[in-house]
Amino acid sequence: MTESVPEQAGTGEATAARAEGVVAEGTAAAPAQAVAAPAAEPAARPVKRDWRGKRPFWGGLLVTLGGAEILFTLKAPLPVILHIGMQGLAGYLVPAVMMLCGLLILFNPAQRLFYSILAVLASLASWVTSNLGGFLVGMLLGVVGACLTFGWLPDQPLRQGRQRRLERRETRRAGA
Repeated sequence: MTESVPEQAGTGEATAARAEGVVAEGTAAAPAQAVAAPAAEPAARPVKRDWRGKRPFWGGLLVTLGGAEILFTLKAPLPVILHIGMQGLAGYLVPAVMMLCGLLILFNPAQRLFYSILAVLASLASWVTSNLGGFLVGMLLGVVGACLTFGWLPDQPLRQGRQRRLERRETRRAGA
């Protein structure tokens, strides 16, 4: 006799692994333990990890922070500002485009390649338009974030080490 555990939205593979453990146990006490175990975990953490795992999170965050840093250096006190290159609208437009690309990478990862190319171009343009790219820091954050985004591949199988850690974690949960 097999028992099924209803799958909740956003739990994914963890629920499937617990359901397989319940079927493998086959005792009346095992389903109660398997269902009670997730209640002890905080509910927000797996959802947040699931959201971050389905998008190039760190790349988008670095591009957004790079744009914000460049905008911050434009508002620095007068003795700090270098005034090298074009000033005015371009000085504010380029970091704003960087921030917009970073947010779009986070919230629309399907178009990540276009946004990452646009972000790296805006980051390199900030060298000329915005205080040497926010004193190099903002430009480097933008370029690194755009490269991380461009290289991110969705739906890749887990590496062997990560797969083993997840299997060990599941066996500890099933044994506890």
